[in-house]
Amino acid sequence: MKKIVLTFFSIVTSLCIHAQRDIWLDINGVRDLTADSIEIANQARPVPGSSRRGDNPVLFLIGNSTMRTGTLGNGNNGQWGWGFYEHEYYDEDKITVENHALGGTSPRTFYKMLWKPVLAAVKKGDYVFLELGHNDNGPIDSIRARSSYRPNGRLEIAEDSIHIYNKVTKEEETVYTFGGYTRRFINEIRAKGATPILFTLTPRNAYEENDPKKIQRKLTDFTPAIFAIGKETGTPVIDLNDISATKLEKYGPWKTDYHFYLDKIHSSAFGARMNAQSAAEGILASDNPQVAFLKSCLNDKVHPRRCDQKRKPGLPMVFLCGDSTGKNADKDPDGMWGWGSQGYTVFDSTKCVFQNQAKAGRSSRTFIEEDRWEEVYNSLQPGDFVFIQFGHNDIGGIKDGKERGVLATAKDSSKVYCMESSGIYKVVYSYGWYLKKMIRDTQEKGATPILLSLTPRNEWHEGSGYSQGFIYPVQEKRGRAYIERRNETYGVWCRNVARETGSQFIDVHNITADALDKMGQKKAAQYFNHDHTHTSLKGAQLNAQSVALGLRGIGSSAASLLLDKKK
Repeated sequence: MKKIVLTFFSIVTSLCIHAQRDIWLDINGVRDLTADSIEIANQARPVPGSSRRGDNPVLFLIGNSTMRTGTLGNGNNGQWGWGFYEHEYYDEDKITVENHALGGTSPRTFYKMLWKPVLAAVKKGDYVFLELGHNDNGPIDSIRARSSYRPNGRLEIAEDSIHIYNKVTKEEETVYTFGGYTRRFINEIRAKGATPILFTLTPRNAYEENDPKKIQRKLTDFTPAIFAIGKETGTPVIDLNDISATKLEKYGPWKTDYHFYLDKIHSSAFGARMNAQSAAEGILASDNPQVAFLKSCLNDKVHPRRCDQKRKPGLPMVFLCGDSTGKNADKDPDGMWGWGSQGYTVFDSTKCVFQNQAKAGRSSRTFIEEDRWEEVYNSLQPGDFVFIQFGHNDIGGIKDGKERGVLATAKDSSKVYCMESSGIYKVVYSYGWYLKKMIRDTQEKGATPILLSLTPRNEWHEGSGYSQGFIYPVQEKRGRAYIERRNETYGVWCRNVARETGSQFIDVHNITADALDKMGQKKAAQYFNHDHTHTSLKGAQLNAQSVALGLRGIGSSAASLLLDKKK
């Protein structure tokens, strides 16, 4: 069979008509588990044991599309498996991680088609994660022919088998029960002196009918079956299903939805990272002596990173998340400064702890992608405040250049792009979506999000009408320059997101622009440094004052943390 290259539309079309053609194409346009697709998969998957460093052990991952999506496993449809990220949680100087999972496989098909070369590479001291079951369904000898033998019509852990003529593969085959295949994996791994570890299945985006806040845990009979096999064989079991489902329940429906992509089974990069973290957390929490050495191979990433080390008992923290207009070099009196460096010129240090987490060059997208937001999220406590201010770097290249651009809209939207620098596919969301994520994450933790419009740039135009001032509209006079306003794009997008999420909004853009307009272009120049975007020390102080003015103007509870005006 020739390798098939299809557009996403044609793939979907083929999926819709697979029943008539007796074909099932995976997300990369090939018929999975046939000779040609296995050949493609083996080119994309690692050579078993190739990551081994000297006598160090290898952690082999065995699973399906929830661990590695599609034949190529490269996220080109926005879906990712958690096996892609699992290596990030282990010290590669102690152990290496190899993801041998393949989308579309079941215990039966993986054992029959892919297991032998992996097993050949397994050595004494290695570990093997097994998370299989999502695809153990359907007729035993048609379509994908991947279901285990179910003598009573239900998932069976007792050792039993049936001999059939497989109409799909056109060959004789002995089909075992789910328990039969799982025991074979376990026994053959142990025969090599390695340690098998069973995982329950990743949760689906599905809630209980009688409890819309509780994620379904049943997944038919797989969880109890896996625990029963683990108990019978003395194999460690990590309840990945429960660990991740518990997190999803805390997130709520909107956040849960974006942990999946295109459907309610396969995860987005957010979901894959969450499941990878959950798997590592499950190992860390296990008291089974068989995983003791593996626990010692975990790195610090398994512990959520925080940025609230300066927290003081009884005082709320005020976090600033933003770009270089919030945090710059902040050293040279004649250099560039971000307003976050001047936080304590407006906030009272006896009433709160101001934490400047802004980072130069970041957009709303890259601040999240680089896990900078995750550190803030992990640090939040009820009563804290989070200022969110992005926009200057959100324009520009999405898949080229600095690869930090976003979709230019306040509405929830996303698109898959291939990054030119790495060849890795990423789902890129809209400006409004990234802001909304940070806002809702903050609300989830019981803290207060405050959205700030971006600081104005030192760009001016000749007057020809009315300026859109924050405090009052100013009639522009011809012959006089007025500072540029971005109220039709980032300004309105921020307002719309704040309105939709019920969060507070401070229009720093127009508050500062009003002040600069009042003083005039020549005098305003001293409030900027180096270029039209970055502020001098005086400019940083002005923006900090604008934040304070805005807080008082909307009657924010955060205004109580400001310095007394008389001081």
